Amino acid sequence: MKADYKNWVPKGMLWSFIGATVAAGVLLVFSVVQGLKTLSIVALVAFLVLTLVNLWLFSLYKRFSYDGKRQLSRVIVEGIASYVKVPDGSRCLDVGCGSGALTIACAKKNPKASFLGVDVWGLTYASYSKELCEHNAEAEGVKNTTFQQGNAVKLDFPDETFDAVVSNYVYHNVIGKNKQDLLLESLRVLKKGGTFALHDIMSFGRFGNMQNFVERLKKEGYKDVRLIDTTDGLFMSKKEAFLMELSGSSLLVGTK
Repeated sequence: MKADYKNWVPKGMLWSFIGATVAAGVLLVFSVVQGLKTLSIVALVAFLVLTLVNLWLFSLYKRFSYDGKRQLSRVIVEGIASYVKVPDGSRCLDVGCGSGALTIACAKKNPKASFLGVDVWGLTYASYSKELCEHNAEAEGVKNTTFQQGNAVKLDFPDETFDAVVSNYVYHNVIGKNKQDLLLESLRVLKKGGTFALHDIMSFGRFGNMQNFVERLKKEGYKDVRLIDTTDGLFMSKKEAFLMELSGSSLLVGTK
């Protein structure tokens, strides 16, 4: 049995753009044959743009693949997990666990702690599911994980439930919600003295002023709070982050 963490670039998306590109190509040939000059120009532009998008998406797919040479997904997940060191018997939460990769990676590094992964799963990443997470945990031989439905907007847990809270590229996907409020909701369920490692595209446009947010946490009593740029060689280069639209990726770590 082999773990299947899927790819952050869904195959369905790739096939959709390939189909659109083929359709634009057919339209281009038709318009040229029929002598429809204006339509030919429109079809040509569409075909060229879609071709470039396909090349970009395929490049992303290769970089994120767990089976590829770059394996960026694995680098990021294991990088985040390296910041999670909890005492035996600890109970920890992964917000937006997807295919269970981060939950499992943290559980491997802390075999005497328990890790719960929660996610809404659903249509956006239809290939991800609770069953897939459980399959991956079994394939990895990890027995200290569980998975259930859960929403980052409102976590169904009392205050100070967990000894550690982690997350990876989740909050920026939540439409119509203040991203700093989402971070605070995750930190709400963290115990006093617990640790956190939250990774996302924390650009100003998405998250607002994160340096001010760090100072706010410090004033509220959080310890060792750091905002670590993960595009400066830690997980990826700035050029790579730019090409993948991940510029601004940062890891927020600290202790409550």
